[in-house]
Amino acid sequence: MPQDDVVRVLLVDDQPLFRTAISSLINAQDDFTIVGEAENGLIAVERAHELKPDLIVMDVEMPVMDGVEATRLLTEQMPAIKIVMLTVSDSEEHLFDAVRNGASGYLLKDLRPDQLYDMLRSVMRGETPISPAVAGLLVSEVRSGNWTPVEAPSATTGPPITARELEILQLVAEGMSNKQIGRRLSITEGTVKNHVHNALEKLHLDNRIQAASYIVRQGLGHSPDQS
Repeated sequence: MPQDDVVRVLLVDDQPLFRTAISSLINAQDDFTIVGEAENGLIAVERAHELKPDLIVMDVEMPVMDGVEATRLLTEQMPAIKIVMLTVSDSEEHLFDAVRNGASGYLLKDLRPDQLYDMLRSVMRGETPISPAVAGLLVSEVRSGNWTPVEAPSATTGPPITARELEILQLVAEGMSNKQIGRRLSITEGTVKNHVHNALEKLHLDNRIQAASYIVRQGLGHSPDQS
């Protein structure tokens, strides 16, 4: 988290009405502040260099430069900034391109405000939030062999993950946040975070998306339609 505990946010969307609505919602939270807005990816890159936000909330489909290309450029130029895609698009191509290009999360605009706040906060804690519908899509594509994260290494031999760590990674693969997993398993969010961290280290994986891919490729996950 930023030192002053207030996350500086740049909001990028080509629809002024949507920007106004989201800006009002985010600014109403004590731990977030909107420092700027942009209507396309090209302007977003310029504003990011000027404003140096902690977090960018980015639409995907925009004129001049789309959010996926802007994410690629920003990840190369300003890797410390967290970028979350907030979009109506559940396209496989958009999802996978955004993840490959460095997006820290992929959320659909049908979220409730409280879900949006929780997921943005989870990004700043180092999680990789994905809307549940998108998580199901990701799992289906990995299971079918159509997509594997290009950066995901093969898990090597080492200390085995525990039954609890496996249980938690299965829920990660379903798109659940640490907070949601804690509620499901009746354990604290901090305990979930520790289990996820330990499991990633044991499996030599970098993030939750790689973990979801690993769980599915090893045949350890639940089916996408299983609650």
